[in-house]
Amino acid sequence: MKFPDNYPPADRLPLTEHRHGHEIDDPYRWLEDPLDSRTQDWLTAQDRLWHDSAARLARREPFLARLTELRETGLVTPPVWRGDQRFHLRQSPTQEHPVLCRDDRVVLDPMELDPTGLTTLDDWQPDLEGRRLAYQISRSGDEKACLYVRELATGEIIDGPIGGCRYSAVAWLPGGEEFYYVLFRQGVFLHRIGSSEPDVPVFTRGPIAYGVQLSPDGRWLTISAGTASGNSLWLADLAGEDPAPRPVQEGSHARTAGAVACDGRLYLLTDRDAPRRRLCVAHPETPTAWRELIPEDKEAVLGAFTLLDGDRLLVSRTRHAVGEIVVHHAHTGERLGTVPLPGSGSIASLTSRPEGGPEAWFAYTDAVTPAEIWRYDARTDETTRWSAAPGRVTLPAVHSHHIEYTSADGTPIRMVVVAQPSDGGPRPAILSGYGGFGIPLMPGYAADSLAWVEAGGVLAIANLRGGGEEGEAWHRDGMLERKQNVFDDFVAAAEKLIADGWTTPRQLGIWGESNGGLLVGAALTQRPDLFAAVVCSAGLLDMARYHLSGLGPSWTGEYGDPDDPEHLAWLLGYSPYHHVGKGTDFPATLFTVSAADTRVDPMHARKMCAALQWATGGDRPILLRHEPDVGHGARAVSRSVGLAADVLAFLAAHTNGSDPS
Repeated sequence: MKFPDNYPPADRLPLTEHRHGHEIDDPYRWLEDPLDSRTQDWLTAQDRLWHDSAARLARREPFLARLTELRETGLVTPPVWRGDQRFHLRQSPTQEHPVLCRDDRVVLDPMELDPTGLTTLDDWQPDLEGRRLAYQISRSGDEKACLYVRELATGEIIDGPIGGCRYSAVAWLPGGEEFYYVLFRQGVFLHRIGSSEPDVPVFTRGPIAYGVQLSPDGRWLTISAGTASGNSLWLADLAGEDPAPRPVQEGSHARTAGAVACDGRLYLLTDRDAPRRRLCVAHPETPTAWRELIPEDKEAVLGAFTLLDGDRLLVSRTRHAVGEIVVHHAHTGERLGTVPLPGSGSIASLTSRPEGGPEAWFAYTDAVTPAEIWRYDARTDETTRWSAAPGRVTLPAVHSHHIEYTSADGTPIRMVVVAQPSDGGPRPAILSGYGGFGIPLMPGYAADSLAWVEAGGVLAIANLRGGGEEGEAWHRDGMLERKQNVFDDFVAAAEKLIADGWTTPRQLGIWGESNGGLLVGAALTQRPDLFAAVVCSAGLLDMARYHLSGLGPSWTGEYGDPDDPEHLAWLLGYSPYHHVGKGTDFPATLFTVSAADTRVDPMHARKMCAALQWATGGDRPILLRHEPDVGHGARAVSRSVGLAADVLAFLAAHTNGSDPS
């Protein structure tokens, strides 16, 4: 197949917008409208081009078969306790979606709700007595979740739907007749089961993010509200004479999470004056009188905590992207020891019984260990595996290498490189990263990663600024006017892989999703000479207009506001769509998008694909893989496997050091 002669035609309009002293060309704005007949015709032609190209990918079927095997591990999550009842998600190797179980009985199966597999269970919360379940589902990937209430004894839906509950926190009151919940970017509301009256607004402060949590005894309600740059926190005494929320932290650029635990104290996990976080306590009656309990660790980021009997407090940390759990004295903060772990991997979902107890549960995973659940018993100081992944597969022998390198401004950055043992010599490689929103990339089991490494490739994950691997200061050093640091860190990672002999520019592919799609889009336009292939999945690419669709309006605290003159200058400095240079020999590039994506508008990929197809001066393909009926978030296993197989086959074809046939 000859590129670029067979690219679908796309009208290039002479549209230039004058904004804050900038001339912003936008020749493909018409592709923003998915209902425009020109857009639909263009997408149809791109679909034909992709399917014709995909049929020629030699590794597509082998990757599909191996990914199907590696995905057969299934899934299990730590228990959420309500008295003696435990709730958890479980997914067998043959199931498309996880099912929710109470003890060992399935109480909610998304495939029973919708046999097409297009309905996902987005969130769930049993009431305090374990009799009723509030749960949220969305359809066709749109993530516009609706909340329902189910009577668990009968399976009957007794309330709902309540719309606008995108991943809403739910806090049940004792008795199971009322709960607090969040309407997306509107506020906190009180809902009474079966009531025909409108839900009661409890706390509204405009279009920001909200969270709610109730103490185990049902007395204290904590409410958070904020943006990516910080939040405010309030506490309400529901048993007091005045249940109005009182401020705990207000108007701060710090992020603080608070909860009243079973010992009656208010615990505050905060990055205020502590970029790697510290744990403070206060009495709920005087919630602004904080006392530091566990100080900041200068080399590890404090994550979650849970309280056990016997004045034991478990605190998880991430030390340079490796998880650990430390035992502290709950009243003095004294370090008492560490929780034995099965390896050097990732820790998630640290839970215990709400009313207290000697046990805690957590998820553990690493590159060759599917997520499994471990139980710690404070009485014996022992850790035992509580539940393994339901399925088992034969896994390759791989080695993980922790590498440190220097970015353009001299900042040391860490990277994990995973590969099979080798006699040496450069190999096809995939470099990935994220670098945004304070989200860390942690080691963990991933079928696509193992399939690539097993096939002889190298996988590298860079812990870029903008993420959360090294705390809030690390995050802030890669946001707003400092976003270019993230791209510099990524380019330096690629150069390190090449310099150390892992790979070459003709064998190096990059892959990123969402904010990671922005990352690879910027790398593609800033250093096209450095990469052989690029996969951009659901990426933000037009940073002058990202705030006008999807969840873009909620991300201005992370990227900047294009309507602000200073911010617009930052954004245009790296916006991939605006840095597509005519005549450049761009790497082979695949955009993967989902039409029902309500987070990142697929228009970004459509416009960027058209621009690259017009501009490229080489003969490597620029392709668009478009799925019409899924979205940004969870999807059926078969859909995930199919996407991963296509991506790996594309990368394999274009990182073999020669021109693919």
